[in-house]
Amino acid sequence: MQNRYATLASWVYNLDKPVGRSFGDLEYYKQRLEGCDAGPILEPAVGNGRIFVPLKEVGFDLEGFDASEQMLDYCAEECRRRNLSEDLTRQTFENFNYDKHFSAIIIPAGSFQLIADFHVASAVLRKFYECLHPNGRLIVDLDPIGVVLESANSTRNWVTNEGDLLTLTDTRVDIDFITQTTLSHLRYEHWRDGNLVATELDLFKLRWWGVNEFLLALRAAGFTDALVSGGYQHGRTPKNDDEIISIEAYRPSG
Repeated sequence: MQNRYATLASWVYNLDKPVGRSFGDLEYYKQRLEGCDAGPILEPAVGNGRIFVPLKEVGFDLEGFDASEQMLDYCAEECRRRNLSEDLTRQTFENFNYDKHFSAIIIPAGSFQLIADFHVASAVLRKFYECLHPNGRLIVDLDPIGVVLESANSTRNWVTNEGDLLTLTDTRVDIDFITQTTLSHLRYEHWRDGNLVATELDLFKLRWWGVNEFLLALRAAGFTDALVSGGYQHGRTPKNDDEIISIEAYRPSG
């Protein structure tokens, strides 16, 4: 299975990117979502709630879904701790379904790139379009190509509150320039007193997008008025050294 965020992967993610940690994106989304009062806001691939929970805490009406039960558990626990409604379901990008429309859909942190197939991604964009109210907006973060290609072959570690050691070894095994995907082996290990308690291997695939390519995909899905921003500075043309590119587009009212 690819990109599955099982027990160890979700644990590491939650330690490394706890709820409320911002890379500039939390402030950016708070600002961009002001005035979205035509209906709830949807966050696909909500993960552990790093963005979801703080936005709910300041009053945004958010719902979310994720394919990982373990990630949803972290998110739900944080919502309960803060007396927030959970509004979470376990669904996938390909098969999500709602009987309502949303005023906005947000996908921070490059999560859309977990959809490794171009045709599937295009179909998901069309589903997003159909789920939005007229004048509703989609905001997607994308990792620039350079960031995707440079991120490879590393080892990191975290110490838990109980003193256990978690390690992540990231090994790039393939770059496919035709499908625009990278494949990495992510090996997670849980150590206690020098003994290996558990291990997981994820086959982690990502797809990179050219900016104009993504704009064309948005247009094909029906979106209009797309604006590209670099470095979480709304309206600022991206630069080569930006670590994130945000694209905002609308479902027209007609």
